[in-house]
Amino acid sequence: MNKEFFEALSLLEEENGISKDILIEKIEQGIFKAVKKDFPDTFEENIFVKIDMEKNRLNVKINKTVVEEVEDEANEISLDDALEISKKAKIGSQVEIKLNPAKFKRIAAQSAKQSIRSDIREIERQNLLALYDNKEHECVSATVIKIEPDTQNAVVSIEGNEVYLIRKEQIPGETLHEGDIIKVYVVGIINPEKRPLVKISRTHRDLVKRLFEIEVPEVYDGTVEIMGISREAGSRSKVAVRSKDENVDAVGACIGPRRSRISAIVKELNGEKIDIIPYSDDDAEYIASALSPSDVVKVMLAEDGTRASEVIVPDDQLSLAIGNRGQNAKLAAKLTGYKIDISPENPIEIE
Repeated sequence: MNKEFFEALSLLEEENGISKDILIEKIEQGIFKAVKKDFPDTFEENIFVKIDMEKNRLNVKINKTVVEEVEDEANEISLDDALEISKKAKIGSQVEIKLNPAKFKRIAAQSAKQSIRSDIREIERQNLLALYDNKEHECVSATVIKIEPDTQNAVVSIEGNEVYLIRKEQIPGETLHEGDIIKVYVVGIINPEKRPLVKISRTHRDLVKRLFEIEVPEVYDGTVEIMGISREAGSRSKVAVRSKDENVDAVGACIGPRRSRISAIVKELNGEKIDIIPYSDDDAEYIASALSPSDVVKVMLAEDGTRASEVIVPDDQLSLAIGNRGQNAKLAAKLTGYKIDISPENPIEIE
């Protein structure tokens, strides 16, 4: 076999992470199927296919048993014919008849090619599933390889594997460049049974949670719990936290000395604002905190047991409590699970 064949094997191994030994095994199986198709009456045990990596050689042979009178031409050979191949031939022994792979029928060669392609796809599928099995729902580092100019979809590299970060999963307002190293959340594997694709995101709310686990040791070790997250990617997130240790301030731990921890997370999220909310089992108190940075005068929960509330805020805090396009109120509602109606302390009466 020529040198280019083995160079191609090495390239496949490098690009796809497929062991060269496995590739060779699959190619041998594909050629075996092609030989069997070309010589259908030959017993499978009489067909020999071996790729010799050291000598850059492909050996394809059919073994035939030497007999006095040939009754099965596919698997037997006469002594006279056998002696022309090997002077050591004798009745009952076997001789090897070498085949030239280049002389296979086109349809047989195509069958081998298709089999090889199918097997390689299956290996790639299994490798991909194995690689991301322990990364699903985790935050990983990715390097931006290129940005598609028409779609603005990004191609990123994660441990040598190229993965698409589509535009709608990028943070709004964010501009990525080739060479950027970013954090992405592995949402999961799409279509795992056929042609699996890895779905990654920078807009998923759990990316915020994973970033806190990376930057805040107390969150990572469980001393501080993240009780809830509501997020409008690229604009604002609200993160509710509580401490299992009365000596640890959950909000302070998340902010960090000189705001170092929260600043690192905000920077990774392209400047997205983050409100850290102290969680409370008292729903009214929790709702009041969730409306931060606005002050709250009073919270009234619906008496009928529905998750609805009425919130009174200082007159000059109404727009802050509601937020631009209602964003602050919406995020507070998502965080607490309550419908929130906000009113000023002294509403203006219209005569």
